[in-house]
Amino acid sequence: MAQMTFAVSGMTCEHCAASVREEVGELPGVRSVEVDLGRGNVRVAGDGMLDIEQLAAAVRTAGYELVR
Repeated sequence: MAQMTFAVSGMTCEHCAASVREEVGELPGVRSVEVDLGRGNVRVAGDGMLDIEQLAAAVRTAGYELVR
């Protein structure tokens, strides 16, 4: 299982975290999504290789930016 952690800019509340969790969680191959609001990051675990561009697009759809 692949696991990656990225910083996400712009999250300020639990609603923000839930939006990111929902969008990223819908991507193919994603098994779990953990958002740490205090640290401003998202940890994603999934089957095989996770597509960073898809992750970034999902975070943008939620209204935030993935920081690489």
